[in-house]
Amino acid sequence: MRTICLYFQVHQPFRFRRYRFFDIGNDHYYYDDYLNESILRKVADKSYLPTNKLMLELIKKYKGKFKFSLSISGIAVEQFKLYAPEVLESFRELADTGCVEFLSETYAHSLASMKNEEEFLRQIELHRDLIRKEFGQEPVIFRNTELIYSDEIGQTVSRLGYKGMLTEGAKHVLGWKSPNYLYCNALNPKLKLLLKNFKLSDDIAFRFSNKGWVEYPLTAEKFVSWLNQIPANEDTVNLFMDYETFGEHQWKETGIFEFLKAFPEQVFKHSKFTFNTPSELVSRLQVIAAANVPYPISWADEERDLTAWLGNEMQHEAFNKLYSLQDKVYQSDEKSLIQDFMYLQVSDHFYYMSTKFFSDGAVHSYFNPYNTPYEAFINFMNILSDFEIRVNAAVSVRVDDDLVRLSKIIQEKDKEIQKYQERLERMKAPSKTDLRKVISKETEILSPVTEKDAAKKSPAKKSPAKKASSSKKESEDKPSSLKKTSAESRKKTKTTTRKK
Repeated sequence: MRTICLYFQVHQPFRFRRYRFFDIGNDHYYYDDYLNESILRKVADKSYLPTNKLMLELIKKYKGKFKFSLSISGIAVEQFKLYAPEVLESFRELADTGCVEFLSETYAHSLASMKNEEEFLRQIELHRDLIRKEFGQEPVIFRNTELIYSDEIGQTVSRLGYKGMLTEGAKHVLGWKSPNYLYCNALNPKLKLLLKNFKLSDDIAFRFSNKGWVEYPLTAEKFVSWLNQIPANEDTVNLFMDYETFGEHQWKETGIFEFLKAFPEQVFKHSKFTFNTPSELVSRLQVIAAANVPYPISWADEERDLTAWLGNEMQHEAFNKLYSLQDKVYQSDEKSLIQDFMYLQVSDHFYYMSTKFFSDGAVHSYFNPYNTPYEAFINFMNILSDFEIRVNAAVSVRVDDDLVRLSKIIQEKDKEIQKYQERLERMKAPSKTDLRKVISKETEILSPVTEKDAAKKSPAKKSPAKKASSSKKESEDKPSSLKKTSAESRKKTKTTTRKK
């Protein structure tokens, strides 16, 4: 079986207001609502809506043979709900066809996998719940932010029960090997890996409208002819790209929609390839080898590493400062702070701070609201300073409240303990009546007793039989030393009487 795996990323970040003109500590609303709405509406009208419409037509035309996969960040879904609910509805229609697989990722499209496993897992669970709720699917394949992957990240993902994961087929990882096979995680072979064929993917995503490109113009016929040149023993061609490629990165005027419309037809007519979803591939294909990725990779830039987000001191300072507040944020248990912390983690904020001005400069400037990376850094740090003030204040209030509650609990417990102690003392200390009985009994046993005294103490109503029995029993119960003492006392008494 030879197959094509189409995967598209859908992500729209929240963009911040310019904070240099505001008083830090007083103004706590960080988001540029006008900019966020205008950008999303623009992309929705140019890309999301027409592309979803075309994809739905292709699925119906080829009666389920045309398939693809999507990952939509939680941040994007929130913006669809706010500014373009019809876009979210069009994605739901695609989900209902059964030919579109929705993948799992971090809710905030964040870099949490590089800093804090606890936060990474928290966001995965939030996003998985979102996919269940919005699209009625249980994700079994994971796609980390910007295809970021390493052996350790893969092992963490495998522990969550995912069957497979998508990542970049980077040259420095594969070497001479082809990305057109199924691989597995080096630490846990149960996790299967689908690697992006970056050359063929980037031909569509980046070079399609480049008139200086030697292969311009790119047609569906030409692209399928390239697919047919791939050795027959190579199982799959994984084409991964942004969904915004259609209509936004590559405008309608470039012919990108005509290419997309003709592509499945050319595949079915002129090749032996089929279309499959990632979950179908990981269950059907055989793993040929483990992919050893000791250091994180991504699909960004020529280096295919993390320097787009964490490549300079500004990015590291902002990144470390943000995650230093994590424990306090969750300690505050304040919903607005947790939400802002989530939005501050969006990877785009660090992407805007990149100082890579060479081959990848144009990519970093796309939809960038800042004139320079230094402006992006200053704005982010100003917002982060205000956020830190709010977090510290909330934690302080929470601590004070906790201390008050703890003090009340301690007081209540002290009262309960005092009651128990009083009851215990009463149980230990006998009453006056009990003391008299104890003293009387001890005196009776230890003191000499005369027959006259014994007669006085004997109950009048008791029968002789009972008296004898009682006296015998008392005699038997008394220790032998006491019996001897009583006998000697009686003997002395008799002797004294005779003398008189």
